[in-house]
Amino acid sequence: MAKPQILCVLGLSLVSLSFSSSISTSNPKVQLKSGTGEAHQELIKYGFPIGLLPTDVQSLSLNHTSGRFLVMLGDTCRVTLPPDNYLATYSKKITGKIVDSRIAEIDGIRVRAFFKWWGITGIRSNGQDLVFEVGVLSAKYPSKNFDEAPDCEGRRASS
Repeated sequence: MAKPQILCVLGLSLVSLSFSSSISTSNPKVQLKSGTGEAHQELIKYGFPIGLLPTDVQSLSLNHTSGRFLVMLGDTCRVTLPPDNYLATYSKKITGKIVDSRIAEIDGIRVRAFFKWWGITGIRSNGQDLVFEVGVLSAKYPSKNFDEAPDCEGRRASS
C-alpha cells in the first residue's frame, strides 16, 4: 500500500499556498529572497513556510474575510520537493481557501508518487510540521523542508 504521507507532502509543497501581508512570523530565521513577494508573505502570516509556492508568483488575490485566494504564476511550473524528491506541478492558476494554519479546497497543485499524479487538496501546519492532504490520505513533513521558495525547473533565470 502506498504511503499517504508521501502524496500529501508533494501536494503541500506545491500548494503552496501563496499569500502576502505584513511579515510577522514565528520563525525569525525565514528570510525572503529575490523572487518572493506578497503571496509568500501571506503564507508566513497564516503560519506556513514560503516554500509552498514557487518563486514564479505573478499575482495574488486574497479575500481576507472568506480566506479565498487566487494565485497566478507566470506559467505552469514544475519543482522537485524535499525531502524525498517528489515531482510536483503547479498550474498557472492556483485557488483555495486559507485560514490560520490551514489551506483547504486547493486546486492547481499536483504531485507524482507511486507512478500516479495526485492533487493536493489541503495543507495544515502546527508550526513544526506540515500535513499534506490528498483526498482522504495525508502525510506529515517537517516545515523546515519548505523554508525556501523553489525555482521552477527547466527555465532560464531572468536578470
